[in-house]
Parts: sequence; structure tokens; C-alpha cells
Amino acid sequence: MSLLNNSFLNIYSLLILLTIYYMTTKWNDKELFNNKLYILIIQITIFLLFVDVFSRFDGNGSQIYVLLNHTGNFLIFLLNPLLVSMWVLYAHYNIYNNEKKTKELIPSLLVINILNMVMVFLTQFYGWFYYIDSNNVYHRGPLFLFSVAITVTLMLVSFIMTVTNYKNIEKRYFRPLLFFTIPPFIGIILQTYFYGISLVLNCVVFSLLIVFLTIQHHTMSTDYLTGLYNRKKIERYLDKKIKSCTPLKTFSGIMLDMNNFKSINDTFGHDKGDEALEISGNLMKECIRDTDILARFGGDEFFIILNISDEDILRETVNRIKLKFDEFNEAKRKPYVIEFSMGYGVYGYYSKMNGKEFQKHLDVLMYKDKDNNNKLDTIER
Repeated sequence: MSLLNNSFLNIYSLLILLTIYYMTTKWNDKELFNNKLYILIIQITIFLLFVDVFSRFDGNGSQIYVLLNHTGNFLIFLLNPLLVSMWVLYAHYNIYNNEKKTKELIPSLLVINILNMVMVFLTQFYGWFYYIDSNNVYHRGPLFLFSVAITVTLMLVSFIMTVTNYKNIEKRYFRPLLFFTIPPFIGIILQTYFYGISLVLNCVVFSLLIVFLTIQHHTMSTDYLTGLYNRKKIERYLDKKIKSCTPLKTFSGIMLDMNNFKSINDTFGHDKGDEALEISGNLMKECIRDTDILARFGGDEFFIILNISDEDILRETVNRIKLKFDEFNEAKRKPYVIEFSMGYGVYGYYSKMNGKEFQKHLDVLMYKDKDNNNKLDTIER
């Protein structure tokens, strides 16, 4: 592949990656382990796409081109296994959703990358993986396939790990995780058997795009702890519902705030507090229809938007939620009690409230309910 064609293809791939990077860093929580890994994969791929151009100056005898050719090939061989290692960690985390368990893979992957690093360094003297002759022309070395084997093995580990754990993976995540390694693997085969063709990184970009459109795009609107929608998602949905409602067909909202959540954290620990939030989300889902939207609004607050225009039907749903938590507490399956204060109402078409105003309206009703609950607790004591 000519330098010009390679440059155009890499520039196109870079534009795609930079767009993905911008969207990921703008809308996703950069502190989440899953997102950190994905961002790191993007950053390494961007760097390698730049470096890949430097490794295409075969036959140019100028000193600067010789330096660029040596530097480019050195970094490509050095970082390829690192890129795939990051993917192994990303896939593992999305399969098991356990940061601690995923981090246990790092020492093993580090050993593999250090071994590769040593081999690449010695290649500069012994030409094991590749060598560049006096005319500044790249040639494969006798151990070139060994370098390919390192990368392919890591890809196979990811592929096998995904296949063998398909029952533990969310359906919408399984295919992207499985598919990711296929385009790069095809690129490696083409590069191995057809000298001069280098499409591996461009194939990686294609795979990253698929992951972005499926897994990462989903996490933009999902709360990492409960798996429910997040605040951004429900606020956008609320605005959409307001724009589409009519005098004859409107909707309802319920704001919920957990009572004594701080007490659960202080008494039983933050792990139990997180557990209580997850349980709450699951219990609420059992009380609403598939067409309703449930989100963790923040902290211990939840927000439900329902396709209900009738106040009596809305109250039935509220009572169903209360009953569900009463049954949970009476069963005493956990050492803590989960109770909620609620503010609810049907959106009035003629009120002309925007999304923030309607949410604030429900918030005020919720805190009135919380004050009443606190007064009842005081009287009972």
C-alpha cells in the first residue's frame, strides 16, 4: 500500500476515532473503569495510526526518513500487544462487571507485554521481528510470526472468554464483544499473507465504532450501579413527552426519595447501601409497565415517567409500589428496611410547564410526603 493511500485511510480512521473520543469523554463518566479502558484503547489506537504513517517511508534515504521509519516500526511492534491487552481487560469487565477481578489479569498481561518489549528491543540488533536495510527498506525477520502470534493469542483469549461466558453477558453486549476481534483478525491475515497490506488498525477503528454504537452508547444513558436509565436520559425523555402530549393524551411522573438512606450506609456500610439501591430499582421495575421509563435520578432518588393520563390509575401504581416495598420489608430478607417518600402527578397540558418545572413540582410534593413521614415517625416514637 502506498504512503499516500495509507495516509488517507489513516486520516479517515482518525476522524472517526476523534469523533468517538469526543462523544465518549463528553457524555460518559470518565471515572468509571469501563470507560477508562475504552478511552485508553482509543488513545492508543490514535497514537498508533499516527505512528503507522511514519513506518511507510521505505526507500527514502534521507536521514529524517530513516529515523521515522525505524521509530514507526519500533513503536508499532512495541504497542500492538498493549492495545489488544486493553481490549482483553475491557471485554473481561463487561463480562463479569467486577473491577477487582478484572484488575487481577493485569500482572499476566504485563508479563506478556514486557516479554514483547524485550523481544522488540533485541530486534533492533538481531532483526528477529523485522529489520530495515541500508536502503531504508523494511523486511520481515525470522521471528515475525512470533510477534503476530502474541497479538493473535490475546485476541483469541478475548474471543474464547466471550463465547464461554455468553450466558453471563447482556444480550446487547454479547455480539459487539464477540465481533470486536473479527475485523482486526482478518486484517492480520491479510497483512501476513499479502506483503505491503496494512489494514489492522483501520479494522480496529471499525470495531471500536461498533462498540461505541452499542455498548458505550448505551452506557451514556445508563446508571452504572443499578442498570437503570440515568438523569440525562430521563430529562431528555421528559422534554420529548411534553412536546408530544395533547389535551387528551398526557403522561404522569413519580419522584421517589429513599428514607433514611444515610442510616443504611452508616449502619451497614456503603456496599449494603448500593445493594439497597439496586434492590429498589428491581422492585420498582416490577410495578410498572414496559412502556414506562424508570431512572436513578441521583443519589437515592428515582424518577418514573408513566404513560398514564388518569389520576386514579396513577394512584393505583403508587399504591402498588408502596405495597411491593411493604412486602419486601415484612419478609426481612435484608437487615435494613427500604422505604420511600413520593411525589406524583399527571402532567397538565395547559400548565405549559417545561421539563425542569414539572420535575420541580414533583420534587416539592415528594418533600411534603417526606415531612409527613418524619412527623409520623416522631409520633410513633
